[in-house]
Amino acid sequence: MFPEGVRSFFRSRWHGPAPLDRLFWRDLVVVGTAINVAASVLALILLGLKLPLALVLAVHFAPVPYNIFLTLAVWRSAERSGGFKASLMMIGAVLWLILVVVA
Repeated sequence: MFPEGVRSFFRSRWHGPAPLDRLFWRDLVVVGTAINVAASVLALILLGLKLPLALVLAVHFAPVPYNIFLTLAVWRSAERSGGFKASLMMIGAVLWLILVVVA
C-alpha cells in the first residue's frame, strides 16, 4: 500500500530507533508545524475562493491524524528515554498538539 520508505519512516518513529531530539525538534516542531501552516494557508485560500465550507475544514484539519501520530511517537520515545529533558519534550508535544489543532 505504501512505499517502503514511508513505512520505514513511520516504523522508526513509532518503535523508537529515531532519536528523541530529531523526532521532537525536526519532525514535530519544524516539519509538523510547516505542514499545519501550509494546510491552514491553503484552507484560507479555498475559503477566499468561496469553496464549500466542508472542503475548507477538511483541508484545515487534514494534518490532525499526523499530528496525533507525532505526539504519540514523541511520548513513546520519551518514555523509553526517561529523564527531565524527555519529560519536558512530552509536555511540549502535548502543548504543540493543542496549539496546532486549535489554531
